[in-house]
Amino acid sequence: MSADDNGNNIIIGPISRDADASTDNPSPSSLLGVVPVPLAWPPDGQLSLDWIQHLISAFDWGSKNLPPSSFPSVFPVPVFDALVLTASKILHKEPNCLRIEAPDTDSTVVVVGDLHGQLHDLLFLFQDAGFPSENRIFVFNGDYVDRGAWGLETFLLLLAWKVFMPHRVYLLRGNHESKYCTSTYGFEKEVLVKYGDKGKHVYRKCLGCFEGLPLASIIAERVYTAHGGLFRSITVTPSKRTKGKKNRRINLVPETNALCLGSLEELSKARRSVLDPPWEGQNLIPGDVLWSDPSMKPGLSPNKERGIGLLWGPDCTEEFLKKFKLKLIIRSHEGPDAREKRPGLAGMDEGYTVDHDVESGKLITVFSAPDYPQFQATEERYKNKGAYVVLKPPDFDSPEFHSFEAITPRPKVNPYYDFEEVIDSDEDLDLASMVPDL
Repeated sequence: MSADDNGNNIIIGPISRDADASTDNPSPSSLLGVVPVPLAWPPDGQLSLDWIQHLISAFDWGSKNLPPSSFPSVFPVPVFDALVLTASKILHKEPNCLRIEAPDTDSTVVVVGDLHGQLHDLLFLFQDAGFPSENRIFVFNGDYVDRGAWGLETFLLLLAWKVFMPHRVYLLRGNHESKYCTSTYGFEKEVLVKYGDKGKHVYRKCLGCFEGLPLASIIAERVYTAHGGLFRSITVTPSKRTKGKKNRRINLVPETNALCLGSLEELSKARRSVLDPPWEGQNLIPGDVLWSDPSMKPGLSPNKERGIGLLWGPDCTEEFLKKFKLKLIIRSHEGPDAREKRPGLAGMDEGYTVDHDVESGKLITVFSAPDYPQFQATEERYKNKGAYVVLKPPDFDSPEFHSFEAITPRPKVNPYYDFEEVIDSDEDLDLASMVPDL
């Protein structure tokens, strides 16, 4: 690191460009020869492509050359505050289920699965798929943080894209965008290490931003996407009216006997602004959308392995697609560690699976973190590929799968959680430690 004539710190980065690289998808190391740091928030509050490219180069360089505790020298707290505040205002105004329409006949939609703090693999994904643009929409299915060592950089980069192109970049919530998961799988500690005495402030702001993330999307009226998947109907019946003129309120009591699929209207009315989606009570739909898994067994049943959410069979996929006139469900949530414990379902070696192929369409799982998890306690690594899905006009319901290998070598860094002791696939949750929302 050196200084310019005005005394500003700068990062001197590689200035060579791969001759075969596309000019609209440059690699992080070739974006700019000189990146000013610390980054400053634009005076007019308007982000630009140049600003995001600066951010990419600074995060990439910093991950390879600076200790985590030096992160504020790249991205100061005031810049963090401005970005998260601006993004949160956008996110909190969005509905639970986004309706995404392609702007023209040349547009494509890229659907991305779990990222889990694997910054360099995300940067490759952008290089491979292309940056968000007027005719390239991105939908991210959540799980931006935890397990990987660069969850903060990953999440902040996506927030910057959201602020820059709010109608071309859509960020959904994953189960790891919660207080329980981030306190267990590393993100909370990562933030505290990177921001020191300001870490608690930064972590609280991140949690508040998580609460604003939408739960699901419907693309071109053909494709439903969510992190976990389908959800139950919460049937309520009025109890006896309380006597007395001053209290005429009717208390609603949820019926929890028979499980049946919920409606998009119910999804739109769910309360998503919770630190941890509840596993009991009346507000169960957020937990279902974020935690549920498909099964080869017909029917709808509690997800006993995870302790929250549902398991749904091919018949439920068919019912959901047919009822809402859809062709595809694209969900994420399951990496190679989870899938090796799921009999009857394909592994995640290629970064995607087609789990249900029914009369009305298909259910797809996409997982975008290759060689996952970054820190593995097993003797042999999974070495899975990551993948993303491209949907093209006119119908956006014929998915193109793009698999990719992990970027190696990864920068050396210590884990932010005890990966040898913590369970690998979110099983046997300590529900008592989750923030209640009854």
